[in-house]
Amino acid sequence: MIVHLAEQRSLRAPESRLQRDKEQVAHSFSRAAASYDSVAALQRRIGHQLLAYAAGGWHGRVLDLGSGTGYFTRILAEQPQVNELIALDLAEGMLDFARTQRGHDKIHWLCADAEALPLADNSLDGVFTSLAIQWCDDSEPLLDGLQQSLKPGALLAFATLGPRTLWELRDAWSRVDDFVHVNGFESRHRLKAALAGRFELERFDTEEICLRYEDLRGLTDELKGIGAHNVNPGRNRGLSGRQRIKAFRDAYEGFRGDDGLLPATYEVYYGLARAL
Repeated sequence: MIVHLAEQRSLRAPESRLQRDKEQVAHSFSRAAASYDSVAALQRRIGHQLLAYAAGGWHGRVLDLGSGTGYFTRILAEQPQVNELIALDLAEGMLDFARTQRGHDKIHWLCADAEALPLADNSLDGVFTSLAIQWCDDSEPLLDGLQQSLKPGALLAFATLGPRTLWELRDAWSRVDDFVHVNGFESRHRLKAALAGRFELERFDTEEICLRYEDLRGLTDELKGIGAHNVNPGRNRGLSGRQRIKAFRDAYEGFRGDDGLLPATYEVYYGLARAL
């Protein structure tokens, strides 16, 4: 059963109604639930790297924040020292898919907003979150909620995206119009500042991953397949005309490398931190 925010016992009341952009995030990822795993090679690579960083650190009651299709939820639930696993996601469609495909006796499914975390204080022994917190509006309320829900000294293991992510896509669109076409992500400096005073940071690594595609459709289809749509204020809400699309494609072609492939860069942050 998927538990919704209002149904969960001993939870804090939601601090605010979901913004329209959050609703769009939930809708986009719900629609992508069935296709996500088939195009999520990068997401798997990053999540497994995060698991390796935090190897042996999971026990007791653990939260998988932004659990998606449940791929890492199931892995975490199978850790011998984990007694209970909470899979929290904003997208009900993702939770429906995960519950049917990757169910486990230890897992409880919770549909809720990470920025209004509905868990009791000092109730968690660890949090795993891979490529989810970049969809939050503000890291400070997110980290406030995580710190309150974690026991002192409990582990937060996170992977998220930095602002250089998909810079080629952003640059190509900037030559066409002034709309926001690519999601913006928080810098390492702002993220570290938000962690300070709430968590003791044990490790923070940055990795730049460059994927390569034969054509632009390969990239855009992949982004569509994982539900990564543009949800930023300032995006163009109308249809893109043929001339604009052609100008965009021509601009992106300028990045084609000597190997004949088009690059797409991802800036990834990995962190291990302990709740204060």
